[in-house]
Amino acid sequence: MTEVTGEINAVRRRVGERVLEAGAARTVTIARTYDAPVEDVWDACTDPERIPRWFLPISGDLRPGGRYQLEGNAGGTIQRCDPPRALDATWEFAGQVSWIELRLTAEPGGRTRFALEHVAHADDHWDEFGPGAVGIGWELGMLALSQYLPAGRLGRPRIGPEWPASDEGRAFIALSGERWRAAHAAAGVAEDVAASCAARTIAAYTGTVE
Repeated sequence: MTEVTGEINAVRRRVGERVLEAGAARTVTIARTYDAPVEDVWDACTDPERIPRWFLPISGDLRPGGRYQLEGNAGGTIQRCDPPRALDATWEFAGQVSWIELRLTAEPGGRTRFALEHVAHADDHWDEFGPGAVGIGWELGMLALSQYLPAGRLGRPRIGPEWPASDEGRAFIALSGERWRAAHAAAGVAEDVAASCAARTIAAYTGTVE
């Protein structure tokens, strides 16, 4: 539990809003600092041979204007690539389109601040599940990245696909969901609404019934 709590505490979470041409959108921002140089973090996040080692198998044309596909998950179009600092792409899943914006910043001591913003239109899914629906998923990925980077190019995280269903994984999801509830409420949402969204999201990730 100490490791789980430490990983949860390493992350910063923020919920906000943005106005797009098509209307109001919600933003979920997740950030943490890795003990690795910015060039290595960028390479781990953009090299198609490295991405599957901590995230998901990926295919496609990984350059601006090209399309990518994550196995069993989202695909989209790469809109911006400014190594080793910025990557923007659409995130297309289940017939819905949202956007991701990755920003890497070099910090003293050879460390890197990783910040990812996920932008999505306000819709029924957001109203039901809130920011944790994407926030918990990204947090699981960032946990795997934190375990992968120290191991080097050929390493793998200690956690695997089955980990979220373990006792430790479920504890991580519950703690993450609670932090996203707090971030949701801090953005001005009523406490009871934020709590209901978080409960539904945690139940969906852990396969439990509210």
